[in-house]
Amino acid sequence: MKRREFLKASAPFTALPFMMNGVPLTALGKPEIMNALSGAFVNTDHVLVLIQLNGGNDGLNTVIPVDQYTNLAKVRSNIMVPVAKVLVLNDVTGTGLHPAMTHMRSMFNEGKLNIIQSVGYPNPNFSHFRATDIWNTASDSDEILYSGWVGRYLSHEFPNFPIGFPNSDMPDPLALQVGSVVSTVCQGVSVNMGMAISDPAAYYALVTGNYTTSPSTHAGKELDYIRRVAEQSNEYGQVVKTAGEKGANKSSKYPDAGVNSLADQLKIVARLISGGLKTRIYVVNLNGFDTHAGQVDATGGTETGYHANLLGWISEAIDAFQDDIEQLGLDDRVLGMTYSEFGRRIMSNFSLGTDHGAAAPMFLFGKNAKGGITGSNPTISSSVTVNDNIPMQYDFRSVYSSILKNWFCLETTEVDEVLTSTHQPLDLIQESACGISSVERARLRKSGEAWVLNYPNPFSDFTTIRYESDGGHILIQIYNHQAQLIETLVDEVTAPGEHEVVFNASQYAAGTYYYRYQRGMYQQTKPMIKIR
Repeated sequence: MKRREFLKASAPFTALPFMMNGVPLTALGKPEIMNALSGAFVNTDHVLVLIQLNGGNDGLNTVIPVDQYTNLAKVRSNIMVPVAKVLVLNDVTGTGLHPAMTHMRSMFNEGKLNIIQSVGYPNPNFSHFRATDIWNTASDSDEILYSGWVGRYLSHEFPNFPIGFPNSDMPDPLALQVGSVVSTVCQGVSVNMGMAISDPAAYYALVTGNYTTSPSTHAGKELDYIRRVAEQSNEYGQVVKTAGEKGANKSSKYPDAGVNSLADQLKIVARLISGGLKTRIYVVNLNGFDTHAGQVDATGGTETGYHANLLGWISEAIDAFQDDIEQLGLDDRVLGMTYSEFGRRIMSNFSLGTDHGAAAPMFLFGKNAKGGITGSNPTISSSVTVNDNIPMQYDFRSVYSSILKNWFCLETTEVDEVLTSTHQPLDLIQESACGISSVERARLRKSGEAWVLNYPNPFSDFTTIRYESDGGHILIQIYNHQAQLIETLVDEVTAPGEHEVVFNASQYAAGTYYYRYQRGMYQQTKPMIKIR
């Protein structure tokens, strides 16, 4: 295995060296290309909580199109919830929620929940792995991206990361995943920086810095690099631990620990936010949605069973979290979103389950979510076959676009840059939500140490890249948005001081490109935009 491939496979994330409430915490660190994760907040800044429903959630059994029951009964009679038991929503006819979702029904009725109907993308993929990648990277179905949409957003906001981090402006982790499974949503596309620390001896060395001397070889330099990341991880680990000790939970709605894993995770998130942690993105997940069989209980009624349990856990956890955030006085800062890699087929199978499908509903929740239903019920044909799917009403990247524009307050051109294409935002978030000042954004973008920059940016055909050297070897490379190396501008020992090199992009199409600077074990990667 080549050294770069080894690092890519062995260091996908930074793990914090402790657990909270019995749950491991993962600090999602910054990869080289597209400098993915950074972020910090003042009290008015915004937090996004991503809830991934792993396996492919059955949307027709979650947000129930009561007005389509006649045709649904022809193809789903063995798993359909009885119409009398569907939860009715205030001021809504023809649409209801699964009876296990009483808590989220209350949130909807209080105007704290937006149901987005039939979310998907053109030419859907039905592989769990590939579909998850598409949702996490915001790619087209036939396009491979190696960076997550959240990672690109944070890279855009904090382009100097990781050099000089943590610092007084950015003292806290860039993004946190509660649990040990790493999501690609915050990752970059090249060598990832991160380390999972579980061995006590390794942790002691991390704290004390008592390492053996690295050999003066290429492998030794990589070892120094990994140790530096580990030291940075320890600094983040300490601030997270401090926040956890300082924070609190006020809601009495959480179930007992261990009963509802999603509630356990969200309880930690609320505690960390209340403890003053300035992390911008939190990622949690709930497994089990690949319900090919046993989706309902054959003896207890079609409104019961495994899928009903999952929906009940979601509903209970989100409601408890929202109640906690409100009692803590943080509800103006926090927005939550659920997503799953795909929905299920319209027709059920003979195993009391459903097979991989296409579009499905999403939930956006919080004080600043616009309550209501976005879109209409899917129309169910009278001649559904085993291959029929719910057609897409909204591209999932329009939801992301809405969050980037109306929650994180990016300009339209910036949103397009992050998503690598244009997707119209939806009316999902209150107009008054954006509270991050341009002065604050400018300050945060300058935090850390900038060793390389380009001007002008955006540019037409030519842009100048200015960089610093300490007299050692300097490498400057150009990548396209698919993380493909297209040019190497500098690859040599360079005299100390400031230098410039011109990038001629006349042969390349308009779009977002990335220039990567490396000086020994230090590297920075920044975006630049070529316009027509």
